[in-house]
Amino acid sequence: MAAEFALQDVPFVVVEHEPRTVEECLAKGCPAVFGEASDDDVLREAGILRAGGLVAAVDSDADNVFVVLSARKLNPRLHNVARASSDESAAKLEIAGADRTISPYAVGGRRLASLATQPLVVDFLDVVTRGEEGIEFRLKEFVVPKASAIAERTIGELKIGEKTGAIVLAFRTAEGKFDTTPSAGDRLHAGDTLIVLGSRGQITRLEQLIRGEEIS
Repeated sequence: MAAEFALQDVPFVVVEHEPRTVEECLAKGCPAVFGEASDDDVLREAGILRAGGLVAAVDSDADNVFVVLSARKLNPRLHNVARASSDESAAKLEIAGADRTISPYAVGGRRLASLATQPLVVDFLDVVTRGEEGIEFRLKEFVVPKASAIAERTIGELKIGEKTGAIVLAFRTAEGKFDTTPSAGDRLHAGDTLIVLGSRGQITRLEQLIRGEEIS
């Protein structure tokens, strides 16, 4: 997981209770903090107050519940993702404040089935979502901020493709409804999430458009 974050240039800190693992992380250049992830002081040391998200992935579902509870208390704005071994545990984690839960067993099963039936599709998605070095296109998601230059305007009015070159594949409304066939007449609202495909330069230009900056 840390390797994936590093590959995508996402700032992160590992919280680990095994001293040897912390030493290994630091030796590889990965920032790490020693301690229990459910400890408020340890979370503060790791930067929880300024973090945008947290991944609770310890071995015990019960421990993950405590991690999510502690993190949510310290930073209510966090996007929390937690590992769960069962549907019952997933429900408890969501009550504790997890925005998303995931079962490695369920995900592994779906991935195995996809690799058996659509291996090239899986390879393509891996490439564009990870943004590997040397790969021209990547998939990205952008939440429309309240004070955004694109809020309350249609995709056609914004001319996203013409101005940035990025392709809007889909968007999800703030209420959670997906539109997988966006058209020029669809209006974007604050809280909506755009899913786009583009090169690094095109993605950068889209970020500038969202911020209302001059596109270079």
